[in-house]
Amino acid sequence: MRQIDYYLSTISPWCYLAGDRLERIAARHGAQITYRPLDLMQLFERSGGTRPQNRHPARIDYRNQELPRWAEHLGVPLRLDVPMTNMAPSSYAVIAAQEAGGDVGGLVQGFLRARFADGRDIAEDGLIREVLAAHGFDPALADTGLFVGAETYARNLERAVEAGVFGAPFYHVLDSGQKFWGQDRLDFLERHLATL
Repeated sequence: MRQIDYYLSTISPWCYLAGDRLERIAARHGAQITYRPLDLMQLFERSGGTRPQNRHPARIDYRNQELPRWAEHLGVPLRLDVPMTNMAPSSYAVIAAQEAGGDVGGLVQGFLRARFADGRDIAEDGLIREVLAAHGFDPALADTGLFVGAETYARNLERAVEAGVFGAPFYHVLDSGQKFWGQDRLDFLERHLATL
């Protein structure tokens, strides 16, 4: 079975814009996805990137135009007025859910929609429990998954740096070593999977 490591951040609008396209592509090509949430800000620092708020004004201005363009193109709502929040708690929940088994892709999208469509704080314990339950997971994973979540979250960052990952969403096809960065590269990922 084809294997894809999906490096993601629950605070990335680009991961939100990816929607469920990765899951649909994986289903069409018999690929298995391993979800690897990580600390995107630390990844930027470790891979030569710059945190969005520290980028040149021209880059910030372009990003603020490009995100709504993509949202309109994809037909999804997008709120950019949401303040920065701690991505770790929702990431721990995703990691714990993956260990438990179930619709992890739906859970990831649930957190991203809560943030970028509904403008909610995905670091809040009540919201994390709500999103877990809405996607068929035990809300108690918000507590029981903390320790393993924290350990795996840190390992995901190290694994990403070793694999040459530098942003999110980032898709690494383990069978071939091919890498795809950005939700706008999903068509290329699908074409590649068709060759394996």
